Amino acid sequence: MLDSLWAALGGDHRELARLEVTGPRTTLTSTFAVTEAATAAVGASLLAATLGSGARVAVDTRQLAVAVRSERYVRRDGRSGGNPFDPLSAFHRTADGWLRLHANYAWHREAALRVLGCAEAEAPVAIARRDAVELETALHAAGGVGAAVRTEAQWRVAAGPPPPLVERRDLAPAAPRPARRPRVLDLTRVIAGPVGTRMLAALGADVLRVDNPQRPELPLHMIDGTIGKASTLLDAGTPAGRDALHHLLGEADVLVTGYRPGALRRLGLAPDQVAERHPGTIVVTLSAWGTRDATWGTRRGFDSLVQVATGIGWATSPDGEHVGVLPCQLLDHASGYLIAAGALSALAHRERTGGASHVSVALARTARWLLAVSAERGAGAEPSAADADAYRVDLGNGWSGIAPPGTVDGRPLTWPRLPPAYGAAAPRWHS
Repeated sequence: MLDSLWAALGGDHRELARLEVTGPRTTLTSTFAVTEAATAAVGASLLAATLGSGARVAVDTRQLAVAVRSERYVRRDGRSGGNPFDPLSAFHRTADGWLRLHANYAWHREAALRVLGCAEAEAPVAIARRDAVELETALHAAGGVGAAVRTEAQWRVAAGPPPPLVERRDLAPAAPRPARRPRVLDLTRVIAGPVGTRMLAALGADVLRVDNPQRPELPLHMIDGTIGKASTLLDAGTPAGRDALHHLLGEADVLVTGYRPGALRRLGLAPDQVAERHPGTIVVTLSAWGTRDATWGTRRGFDSLVQVATGIGWATSPDGEHVGVLPCQLLDHASGYLIAAGALSALAHRERTGGASHVSVALARTARWLLAVSAERGAGAEPSAADADAYRVDLGNGWSGIAPPGTVDGRPLTWPRLPPAYGAAAPRWHS
């Protein structure tokens, strides 16, 4: 899987010899090659960070199995950091199959209840009266989020031919940049984008995360999603907030966004707009569906929904009747490390050629990459809570979490800028 991923990034095949993988072949038991996919994604980010250095990089699959479940292991004074899943965020039977609903954010939950026309207690009954695809469509039209459970064949019909796993397009030539740590402006949330940008921080970037104060992050992700970064709040819906955001972008090297394609155009943050106003800035876009289909291209989505829409849910079913899941939020975590690898590859490309790039990553493309690879053989030695403690690090203020995966020339990666402090930083660069 690393070969195909490295080729998608435009990497030289000879660089792969610098990566060493240790530990059991399988540490995350699944119908799919989950351990291999996660290893490939993390390995690619390490290789991209050390291009031209000759450094030896390594990934241990035991640490990897913990790292791709990092949100499960966040602790406050030894206790769980909390469950971000709302009771409505579950599989629900419909009149003709199954639907997975996502209601963790208050505004998505409210949209779902408006569509169903009932109180929360009556939601399962109301869902059971609807057809899955019809309800999926109604939810998205109302600003909610849900996905009908499909087979892989049904997804291919619904979404059409897939774009490449990682897609890179040339933007405007680069403007001169001072010699400094790469500056990354992070406009992402939940898991995939924050995983990618915190890995960039662990690999040496100065990362500033920006959130909308009108749409606060979930409590658990306020910690797990801001590790290694400065975090600030800006309302880009106001002229002052928008000006401040563009001022930050004008001094950045990389912009990473996690919104639906086209959603940021009103703010002047679409890739072509960034290329015109901030020439030389690398743009990395993450979306859920990653398809050129007009319907799916504008929809919201999360890992749990993409799994079931693309056929992974049925392929992992334990009994052919109930829907299965992957052993971790693999689409989120693997896509996150693809973001890091793509950004670092684009930075190396800019240094060589003077040209900036737009790199696009999508959860559904990662799903198709996973679906295309043969299943793993045998069960993995899955990590216990005690195993996770072997990779636990102090984050400060009573919090602890998981160290970044991988080593460079034998040195483990570490998190900078601790403790995490959601929204507490000034909207400026700190290096």
